[in-house]
Amino acid sequence: MTAETQTDWFDPDATTFGDRLAGAREAAGMTQKQLAQRLGVKLKTLQGWEDDISEPRANKLSTVSGLLNVSLRWLLMGEGDGPDAPADTEADADVTAMMTEIRALRTQIVGTAERLGRLEKTLRKALQDRV
Repeated sequence: MTAETQTDWFDPDATTFGDRLAGAREAAGMTQKQLAQRLGVKLKTLQGWEDDISEPRANKLSTVSGLLNVSLRWLLMGEGDGPDAPADTEADADVTAMMTEIRALRTQIVGTAERLGRLEKTLRKALQDRV
């Protein structure tokens, strides 16, 4: 495997913290439930990290990088020692591109839902102030 293939596996410009966390967990052969148990966090908390809804505290970040055998720098910024790419990475380029697009859309949807919730709250307050 070339250094270029390793870099392309989790492109720091195309992946988020949640993408890298999920990829490292999968490369380590762990389910979300298993990793959550080993970290001492709720499954919903880990899912929030992988979905880029929230981020772990510094002490958990260090533990995560140790458990998943990736550098803290890679986990946060996509630089440094990450998991090894699967042997058939090139054959799965289309699948990887689709997954990246799906994750980007999911992030946009979550952001839009949060904005919608804030707007709805503001509207309700404005309507209550009229009464």
